[in-house]
Amino acid sequence: LNTAHKEIDLARPKNNEDVSGFLPVEREWVTKFLENGYIDTFRMLNGDVKDQYTWWSYRFHAREKNIGWRIDYQCVNEGFVDKVKSSTILSDVMGSDHCPVKIELDV
Repeated sequence: LNTAHKEIDLARPKNNEDVSGFLPVEREWVTKFLENGYIDTFRMLNGDVKDQYTWWSYRFHAREKNIGWRIDYQCVNEGFVDKVKSSTILSDVMGSDHCPVKIELDV
């Protein structure tokens, strides 16, 4: 989605209120998407755990300091939610400014 949905989804929400990827209009779109029958599997299974990000700027050693954003999601529709066994962020996997996200399904 390349949008951090809620303040918990980025390290410095107050500093980024006017930055693309956290604009009110973008966040509202994510809210509407979720209200129309889709589930953010990471939040569903991990609750309000903090400091879990999927993207870090290449600047200022942001990844080393874990100053990031959770902008990569794995969503399922409500009819598929019982098949989701885990949804994790693989923040230790290097290779780009994003890290992989992993979902396990029982299908």
